[in-house]
Amino acid sequence: MLWKSVVGKLWLTIIFLFSFVLFILTVLLLEFFHNQSMQEAEQSLFVTASQVESVIKDHENYTDILDVIWQTTDEGVGIVILLNDGTVYTSLKDADNEEIEQLFRDDGELKGALSGKEEVKETTYLPSVLNGDNVTQATIVGIPLDANGVEGAIYTFQSVDLSESTSASTTKFILIAVLAGILLITVFAFFLLTRVTAPLRRLKEGALELSKGKFDMKVPIISNDEIGDLSRTFNRMAKQLKHNVSALQEEKENLSNILSSMADGVITFNRDGEILVTNPPAEDFLSYIQMDEANLDVPHTNGHVPEKLWSLFQEVKESETTKITEVSVQGRDWVILMNPLYDARAVRGAVAVLRDMTEERRLDKMRKDFIANVSHELRTPIAMMQGYSEAIIDDIAQTHEEKKDMAQVIYDESLRMGRLVNELLDLARMEAGHLSLNKSEVEIGSFIERIVKKFKGLANEKQIKILAEMDQPHAVLFFDPDRMEQVFTNLVDNALRHTPEGGEVRIIQRTGGEKGTVFEIKDTGVGISAEELPFVFERFYKVDKARTRGRAGTGLGLAIVKNIIYGHGGKIEVMSKLGQGTTFTFFLPAKK
Repeated sequence: MLWKSVVGKLWLTIIFLFSFVLFILTVLLLEFFHNQSMQEAEQSLFVTASQVESVIKDHENYTDILDVIWQTTDEGVGIVILLNDGTVYTSLKDADNEEIEQLFRDDGELKGALSGKEEVKETTYLPSVLNGDNVTQATIVGIPLDANGVEGAIYTFQSVDLSESTSASTTKFILIAVLAGILLITVFAFFLLTRVTAPLRRLKEGALELSKGKFDMKVPIISNDEIGDLSRTFNRMAKQLKHNVSALQEEKENLSNILSSMADGVITFNRDGEILVTNPPAEDFLSYIQMDEANLDVPHTNGHVPEKLWSLFQEVKESETTKITEVSVQGRDWVILMNPLYDARAVRGAVAVLRDMTEERRLDKMRKDFIANVSHELRTPIAMMQGYSEAIIDDIAQTHEEKKDMAQVIYDESLRMGRLVNELLDLARMEAGHLSLNKSEVEIGSFIERIVKKFKGLANEKQIKILAEMDQPHAVLFFDPDRMEQVFTNLVDNALRHTPEGGEVRIIQRTGGEKGTVFEIKDTGVGISAEELPFVFERFYKVDKARTRGRAGTGLGLAIVKNIIYGHGGKIEVMSKLGQGTTFTFFLPAKK
């Protein structure tokens, strides 16, 4: 709306001030012209009275020419000649002379002319004796009369309405002039203010654009006055604001990138415990917390400090020192370091750095288990080698055959230790990513037949059937034959060791489409329990807990198998039921 804008407010203010000034000026002018008109009327009445006095002085028999005087007097002007002896001459028709005499002699102001001392004047209501209505005001003047032995006073009077009618036209002209002035100043002020405030409107539009984030806009500079200076300042402010916002945005992006790339989680809380900033690892931690709270049937955090960290948060706020704790959530271990955040006066919140120690703890456990397993695996052969060596040295073995048997045990255990060390070295290289593969094209049929022949004697000794089933025996695959023979050797050897007499072991090859080939090593042995299946590919894990010597494994074979299969880009899995046998299935992709 117009009156809510700057133009409207300034325009209405100018109109109001101009109208107020014109109103005061009009009142003063009207008062001036009214007084001027009254003065002119009084002066005219004095002139008329003086003329009558002159006529009386010039004519001794003045009564004869009074009618002429009455006729030549201006219309609306009344004349009364009151002599000291009570004689009354008046221009009024049918006037009561006695009442007229009584009126002038009783009036405290008008009777001064009868004493011959001074001229008198009075504005009063015109009485009925002077053909008035006691309502209309009139101006009455009087002068002393002393001529040709005649003493008294001459009074002239006139209705004020006549004087006011004279100034009415002047008043009308003034009012017309005032209205014309108001109209002109209205148009001129509106035009001028519109021109003056046009740059302000552009500044307003520029401010709106800035509030929308459009910092490239510029306000045109069309003058060199204060408004022009304001436009220049506005443009400089927009440029500086763009620079500052860009710097803040860049800093925010850098901080966001740093937080996102951190391996540790970061959570920032305000003083009330509300979460302000998080990064992806911290969001993972909060999701674990929510799942944990859902399982424990406790209230959700809903963007606040988790229940498990609330006591730590309170301690940090109260002590204003760094605190550290460990929590376990959904089977994962977290170390949490929380520091207070300060403003100018007090603690305004806290920042928590979270580190997922699950993998470190798992690796630490694996290291400890590895040392324990290696120590265990080496302790048995070393102890046996030491015992049999001492028996030979102490001549406990009497015959040559006994010594030969003891030497054979020492030899077998040394082979076992060598195999263990070699497998450990192979596994370490594989897990470090240093597995070297010498791939070549190999015919499936001949390769599997060689594996079958390799274990045929052992299978016959244990009265176990070993069979090969192939969909495409003449198919050619691209792999490292030595490493793959190591895979088949480990799997078939395990199958034979865990299959009782009368059982069978099958080596199955079937096509997996264009993606590759699937192999299965299937036995009818004792099987593996469901509890043990997830751990069969771990290092030193043995299903046969007795760990008997001789052909007992080292517990590293399946771990090596898995790494070789993964090195060829394949995958391996196991299915088994107690008393029904075990099936190892692995997939090798086709040559790319």
